[in-house]
Amino acid sequence: MTSVSSAPAPPDDSFAAALRGFGPVGLLAILAIFAGNLLFVPLSALLALLWAWRSRTPWRDIGYVRPRGWIVGLAAGLVLGSALKLLMKALVMPLLGADPLNQAYHHLVGNAAALPGMLYLIVAGAGFGEETVWRGWLFERLGRLLGASPAARAAIVLVAAGLFGLAHWPEQGLAGTEQAVIVGLVFGWIYAVTGRLWMLMCAHIAFDLTALALIYWGIEEDVARFLLG
Repeated sequence: MTSVSSAPAPPDDSFAAALRGFGPVGLLAILAIFAGNLLFVPLSALLALLWAWRSRTPWRDIGYVRPRGWIVGLAAGLVLGSALKLLMKALVMPLLGADPLNQAYHHLVGNAAALPGMLYLIVAGAGFGEETVWRGWLFERLGRLLGASPAARAAIVLVAAGLFGLAHWPEQGLAGTEQAVIVGLVFGWIYAVTGRLWMLMCAHIAFDLTALALIYWGIEEDVARFLLG
C-alpha cells in the first residue's frame, strides 16, 4: 500500500484540506462517492478521481501509478483473474454451499443482446470503477484514519473487503457477498503490497469476463461440479 503522506495543500486552499479531512465536507464527499453509482456507472469512480484532483491528493496515493510494464501487468491480470474465477467456481463456492448457478445473472445464458451492456459494466463498472473506489480511493481514506503500520494495513484490507462484499448483497445475495469478500481480500492484499491498480483492473475484468463466459455458454454448473461432483 502506498504512503498516506500526501503533498500538503497550499495555506489558502482550505477546501482541499477539508476534502482530505473527515469533517462535514470530507464526510459529504465520501457519501457522494459511495452513492454515485446509484445514478449511473461508473460515477462513483469518476467522483473519486475528481476528489483526488480537487483535494490535491497525489494520484499515486489512490493507486494510479505508471506500471513498470503495461503488457506484463495486462498478462498477469488476465491470468490471475481468470484463474481466480475458475478456482472460486470449481472449489471455493461449492465448499461454501453456493448454488452452482448464479441466479442473479442466469438470464444471460445465450443472451447475445445483453453482451454489449455487460461488457460495458465489466470494463467501466468493475475493472475501472470498482478498483478505483474499493481499492485505490477507499484504501487512501482508511489509511488516513488508521495509519500505515502492518496491523493497520491488515485492518484496511479486512474492512475494505467486508464493505466490498456488502455492496454486492442487494443484487447477488449471500453467495455473491461471500465471493466478493474473498476477491476483495485477494485483490486488497495485492494492492496493499504493490500500491498499483493497473494489474488489478485487468484481473477484475478477466474475473468477470470468465464469469460471463461460463454463464453465457451454459457451463456454469459443469465447472461448479468439476472437482467436487
